[in-house]
Amino acid sequence: MSDSTRATNAGYGQIKTLAVRLSEDVRAQLDVIAQLNDRTVTDEIRLAIEAWIEKTKSDPSVLQRAQFVRDEIEREAATKRGAIEAIFNKPTGKPKTSSSSSPDAEKGGSS
Repeated sequence: MSDSTRATNAGYGQIKTLAVRLSEDVRAQLDVIAQLNDRTVTDEIRLAIEAWIEKTKSDPSVLQRAQFVRDEIEREAATKRGAIEAIFNKPTGKPKTSSSSSPDAEKGGSS
């Protein structure tokens, strides 16, 4: 698969090139469809992919899996936040239960 960035094109914003391997039969059908619709093969592929993406966005099984992935991302983020707080002793906004001491006493010095 080839994937590179190109300049903007016909309202699509920044364009990335994607190489797709097709059988000769599928390519021949795609060529005929593009000719019948008076469009380029690239436009036919783009339209087909955009339609498939829109259809997929409303697929209940995809939406369910997407929610599972979001929940997993949140769990991982919470774990990493906790690890960072533990490493750097960053306060979480909760009051500390240990006895407080003066800053000088914590440094081992006195005034």
